[in-house]
Amino acid sequence: MKRLQSMHMGILLVTMALSLLGLVMQYSAAGGDLHVFALPQALRMMLGLLLMVTLAVMPPGHLMRLSYLVYIGCVLLLVMVAAVGIMGLGAQRWVGIGFFNLQPSELMKIGIILALARYFQHVQLDRSNHLVLLMVPVILTLIPVGLILKQPNLGTATIVAVIAFSMCYMAGIRWYFFAGALAAVAGAVPVAYHFLHDYQKRRVLTFLNPDSDPLGAGYNIIQSKIAIGSGGFAGKGLLNGSQGQLDFLPEKQTDFIFTMMAEELGFIGALVLLALYVLLIAFAMVLAVRAKSGFGRSLAAGVAAMMFIHIFINMAMVMGMIPVVGVPLPFLSYGGSFLLASLMACGLLQHVYINREQTLPRRRIN
Repeated sequence: MKRLQSMHMGILLVTMALSLLGLVMQYSAAGGDLHVFALPQALRMMLGLLLMVTLAVMPPGHLMRLSYLVYIGCVLLLVMVAAVGIMGLGAQRWVGIGFFNLQPSELMKIGIILALARYFQHVQLDRSNHLVLLMVPVILTLIPVGLILKQPNLGTATIVAVIAFSMCYMAGIRWYFFAGALAAVAGAVPVAYHFLHDYQKRRVLTFLNPDSDPLGAGYNIIQSKIAIGSGGFAGKGLLNGSQGQLDFLPEKQTDFIFTMMAEELGFIGALVLLALYVLLIAFAMVLAVRAKSGFGRSLAAGVAAMMFIHIFINMAMVMGMIPVVGVPLPFLSYGGSFLLASLMACGLLQHVYINREQTLPRRRIN
């Protein structure tokens, strides 16, 4: 109970505010019906809050010992998806667990954060640039990234890679390794394009010229821009957005939830949402600096990277600044797996805050 009372009130309030705003927007996405999206999302939110509190109050030694097990469990779930996963929207991304379909690639974001945090806790910074030691985080990252790309799910694979990239940077790995990795990725882009699925190539071409097929491939992004622009300063009001409520806006409860919110709540609503996200990421970055254990610093840095890249990609894609890659918005998009992952990420932040003054023993890796 004492650990529970030590939770960071700012992070808790921001988490609850974002979660409640998400339920309101799901209610609106269903045209004022609670049972379609909002109620199932609320039930998953209760499970997510339970996981958040469990992670928050768990002793750091216990959490560190569980880290690799969580990672291995997520990898096994990804293998299960490849073998017997459920197909949907042209991809094989889910496994059925009874009351809902679980998307393991979303939980993998927590798995990679925990695994790398434990690894960097044991790797001394003066040895972290040894090539052999660098291969471990590379392998830990490439295994899930490869399995997620096979589904296919380019957006989530990119996010897992960016989370790992950010945590490696925070661990003190030299800049020239990152420069080499970025150069390799940039050089591989023209080759990788030829291996994209047809629908992924269409998204890239639509991004470059959305007006080339306004009723086909460019329809989603054109409707999204119309909805955001028509919201104006104060918005059209909840349940009054023409593009969203009249079903011109596709996937309004998931990837395009920000578009619907901007149409109904306007610039003011979008600004409030951004302020809440900025606060959450700022809390995470402060913890990443102040935590005394390498494990805590890495956890907070991983969560900050996860939140930032999700928010950036989602908002940029619905505004037509990058190709549409199907990345959900934290706490607002409909979907149990990502909501669980987001609340677990906040649980990790609470865990770091509660144990911010505690140091952990380091075991030298030779």
